[in-house]
Amino acid sequence: MNMRAIWAIYRYEMARTLRTPTQSIISPVISTVLYFVVFGSAIGGRIESVEGVSYGAFIVPGLVMLSILTQSVSNASFGIYFPKFIGTVYELLSAPISFVEIVIGYVGAAATKALAIGVIILLTAGFFVDLQIAHPVWMVAFLVLTCISFALLGFIIGIVSGSFEQLQLVPLLVITPLVFLGGSFYSVSMLPEAWQAVTYFNPVLYLISGFRWSFYEVSDVSVMVSLIAILFFLAACLTVTWWIFKTGYKIKS
Repeated sequence: MNMRAIWAIYRYEMARTLRTPTQSIISPVISTVLYFVVFGSAIGGRIESVEGVSYGAFIVPGLVMLSILTQSVSNASFGIYFPKFIGTVYELLSAPISFVEIVIGYVGAAATKALAIGVIILLTAGFFVDLQIAHPVWMVAFLVLTCISFALLGFIIGIVSGSFEQLQLVPLLVITPLVFLGGSFYSVSMLPEAWQAVTYFNPVLYLISGFRWSFYEVSDVSVMVSLIAILFFLAACLTVTWWIFKTGYKIKS
């Protein structure tokens, strides 16, 4: 394993974040805080608690997931798309490093950025509501696995995208709606039975449910089902990434 190559890619990507702190860190945190204030005030005034948890505290895990999912995908997709766009990716492919080291460098940096933003949002939420973390180890596990999995998804999107418009299509039209419809701001049990059945087909539901369980021990699905779902998604992204580099799809031509 070429640790120097991994560190060079990782450091470069992290330096890009530090060069644009407003766009990379401050903007997503402010957006999430606004969600929290608006939804917590507007809806929290009508719904005092959900499954024994105050509404303001109940939506915190969903808001954290909304932020880390979008940030993981966008950071990783742009990180690999830009070198492909300007042609420097070919220098990377011709260097004496394996695709595993390339993936670890880019995905690791994107996951680190998303994880940092998630932690900042959690700390910020602590000023508004009384946060309780019943299972901190599980909370960290879900947080890290989600950041890595969706950073891998973003890496795949960055490779297969042919334009900046396509690069933004999945986060804007797929990820964000799935998070909003995945129980971020409500419990699935509050929906009519027909809509509950539809919601269970939303993969993001299992991520949010498991993450919320680690805080308050309340969830819409079993925590083990949530863990299996995220591990399955991680395995699927790893398989697709391996196939892309094996075949050279969209990256060697």
